[in-house]
This record gives sequence, C-alpha cells and structure tokens, in this order.
Amino acid sequence: MLEIVTGTISGIISGIGMGGGTILIVLLVYALGINQHVAQASNLIFFIPTAIISVIINIKQKLLDLKTGIIVGVSGILGAIIGALISKNINDNLLKKIFGIFLAIIVIHEIYSYIKLYIKQKNSNNNIK
Repeated sequence: MLEIVTGTISGIISGIGMGGGTILIVLLVYALGINQHVAQASNLIFFIPTAIISVIINIKQKLLDLKTGIIVGVSGILGAIIGALISKNINDNLLKKIFGIFLAIIVIHEIYSYIKLYIKQKNSNNNIK
C-alpha cells in the first residue's frame, strides 16, 4: 500500500512539473528502506511514463516549445549516460550525501526566489499607494 501512495504522490508532483522524482527517491530510501542506487534507478523507470503523459498534455495545451524540448532532451540523455556511469562507481553513502547536497541547493534557491518575489511584490504595492 505504501508503494501505491508513494507512486501516486510522486506522479502528482511530476504532473505539476515540480520534479516528483526527487520526492520519489526520498520516499523510496527513507519510507521503504530501498538502497540509494536502486531508488535512483527506479526513479528513472518511473520518469518515462510520467514524462510521456506530461508531454502529451502539454502539447495539447500548446505549452511546449518542441525545438527547445528536443535540444534539452537529447542533452539530458547524454547527461544521464554520463551520470549513470559515474553513479555506479560511487558508494551508497556518498551518493546519499551528494543527493542531500543537491536537495539543499534546491531548497536554498527556492527560499531565495520566494524572498525575492516577496520583496518585489511589496515594492510594487508600495508604489501603488
């Protein structure tokens, strides 16, 4: 049952476009006790159908720049090959630490973005008065 809940939560977040795979990896490792390498590989399998569905929906809504998507997609495939080759030579604990640092960077960036947006909106509201 926990696997179904984990997949559903990650799918919803992926569908919104917010990187459900990141949540999936955390849930697989800490909620289900799966090894970091297996969790990251499972995330890649999970990503394929969720990405296809998201692409189809976004094409129908005319929200996709196909040229940019293809360039980023091909680059991402090359990056995935390089990353997988590097990952297989990293021990599980180091991989967890690298992933944790990655998450921390994302959190710091998001907090910074929200603060910047808050200041911009506050200044905008002060100019209206």
